[in-house]
Amino acid sequence: MTRTLLIVEDDVDFATALSRAMKKRGFEVALAHDAAAAQAAAEAFAPSHAVVDLKLPGESGLKVVAMLTARVPAPAIVVLTGYASIATAVEAVRLGARHYLAKPADADEVLAALLRDEPDAALAVSPEPLTVARMEWEHIQKVLNEHDGNISATARALKMHRRTLQRKLEKNPPKAD
Repeated sequence: MTRTLLIVEDDVDFATALSRAMKKRGFEVALAHDAAAAQAAAEAFAPSHAVVDLKLPGESGLKVVAMLTARVPAPAIVVLTGYASIATAVEAVRLGARHYLAKPADADEVLAALLRDEPDAALAVSPEPLTVARMEWEHIQKVLNEHDGNISATARALKMHRRTLQRKLEKNPPKAD
């Protein structure tokens, strides 16, 4: 049986890399970069699985999740986001998503989430909250995305010197734990 995957992601580079990785793992893949394209692709492609970014241009990824779960048969859906929050995780699962992953997530993590059929009550819970460095990184990414990648506008919104922001962005994101 052929597994078909719809990737709904506005970051074209990330979507392309994930598409290549999932093709190597045996999926037929279709890409969409916004909610309207996701709807058209779902109708033409009838995916068995879907990876949906939470923050899309225009519509929320949650609306895409709702649209996909209304299909018969509904695909197994994983919501992938750089803006993880408890509220959106709960809502994504209530709407029918199988799993919710925070970026950065690699193809193996996405695959495991897509193929996991049952909830895992033995899943380890981190005893520590996110580090301050990780929270800062995530906040910077959120504001940068809100300003369409414009470094100067992001620096003004964060009340930070532009060069300081550029230095922070050159570093790899800190570990989430």
